[in-house]
Amino acid sequence: MLLAIDQGTTGSTAVLLTEQLDVVASANQEFPQIFPHPGWVEHNPQAIWASVEGAVTAALTKARVPASAIRAIGITNQRETTVVWDRASGQPIANAIVWQCRRTADFCRSLREAGHSDDVRARTGLVLDPYFSGTKLRWLLDNVEGARARAARGELAFGTMDTYLLWRLTGGAVHATDVSNASRTMLMNLASAEWDSVMIERLGVEASMLPEIRGNAEVFGTTKGVGFLPDGIPIAGMAGDQQSALFGQACFAPGQAKCTFGTGAFLLMNTGAEAIASQAGLLTTAAWRVGGEMTYALEGSAFIAGAVVQWLRDEMRFFGSAAEIEALAASVEDSGGVVLVPAFTGLGAPHWNAEARGVIWGITRGTGRAHIARAALEGIAHQNRDILAAMEADLGRRLTLLRVDGGAAANDLLMQFQSDLLDVEISRPVMLETTALGAALLAGLGVGVFEDLDAVRSVWREQRRFTPAMPADERARRIDLWRAGVARV
Repeated sequence: MLLAIDQGTTGSTAVLLTEQLDVVASANQEFPQIFPHPGWVEHNPQAIWASVEGAVTAALTKARVPASAIRAIGITNQRETTVVWDRASGQPIANAIVWQCRRTADFCRSLREAGHSDDVRARTGLVLDPYFSGTKLRWLLDNVEGARARAARGELAFGTMDTYLLWRLTGGAVHATDVSNASRTMLMNLASAEWDSVMIERLGVEASMLPEIRGNAEVFGTTKGVGFLPDGIPIAGMAGDQQSALFGQACFAPGQAKCTFGTGAFLLMNTGAEAIASQAGLLTTAAWRVGGEMTYALEGSAFIAGAVVQWLRDEMRFFGSAAEIEALAASVEDSGGVVLVPAFTGLGAPHWNAEARGVIWGITRGTGRAHIARAALEGIAHQNRDILAAMEADLGRRLTLLRVDGGAAANDLLMQFQSDLLDVEISRPVMLETTALGAALLAGLGVGVFEDLDAVRSVWREQRRFTPAMPADERARRIDLWRAGVARV
């Protein structure tokens, strides 16, 4: 079997698949979200490790198979979330700073005001935003007592969650990352796929803390001293969650694109061997390096997607489970003119407004829970339309098909509205958890289960296609309402 570990923002999922990619068992374990101040988000790395152990153990129990049956492990992860730990003890020096966290907004603003934006984009493909790992690492060095001195002595290690899990799984033997995760730190040179000395100095971090950058489908190391897994299982695939989903959707040709509906919404388009510099507010990122060949992508991210449904469930108490939002939203014909802009932690691409906050606009005496629920789903789709419009502007051509995945992609109402709003066909695969699937595919490539990308492509299967049906004038009206709402954040 292949084991995919999908370490996400709100929980960790373990998926056991046969070498023919049939799912044998899966399990998820959530962990607490920590909000020390408005706009700040943290995770306890030990709680994340415990969630991985719990998920893997539960999946093996469900499957009723021994862990020794695992041929290889693939890791995929929330990308920019930053953790620093002591090399000797393995203990984190503080909570991990989550990709959603905005605490470094002032530092990013100072870099923009100093005129570094264009050079940062040229080197890394990224914009100067708190989203990325480099400024989070700097914050930890400056704000955890003694951290900078310890880092200078070589005592501390930095990583995104892939690196941290790899370290733990190998008993501290391997400190490495892959090109997709490294490209999200604002510390990797996109052209060379190596750490950039100028960015290291500019962000004020220690080069000795950084992991080795590797490809995505190779043996990184083997399990050792884990406890819940036997020694000697190769960790053979690794990629950031969105690149892993792009791979799991078999988007191997330039121009193919996917959107993952998770905590946030992430739209990536394969641009092949060319790293296209966006002129429309998108990111240029490493997709993967397989067989020594680099593949790049354009990316647009909405920080809040499924998280707005969680907010309606947990804070507003609109319903008891996230799945109930579809029926509630479908109980009204439309949002009744209500616009919900879920900018809880700022607006991502193409707006890049770190100070933006959420807005519910257009409320009248007749507005009910169902209208707000529908506006929340429509807000997710509108953010994606903004991203796709920017992507099409960069490429100079229209997209004709978008592949979708992630938990919220199961929502038929949302998928149909997304198709209507984009005026593009939506293709939903049989396996919605393509993030985990991508990790399994990369691991399979890494140990020779799959010979090449053609062998991987042959296993992708479509479950349903959504076709746009909204009249053009109605689409334009909805977009105008959304823009009016965004103007109020």
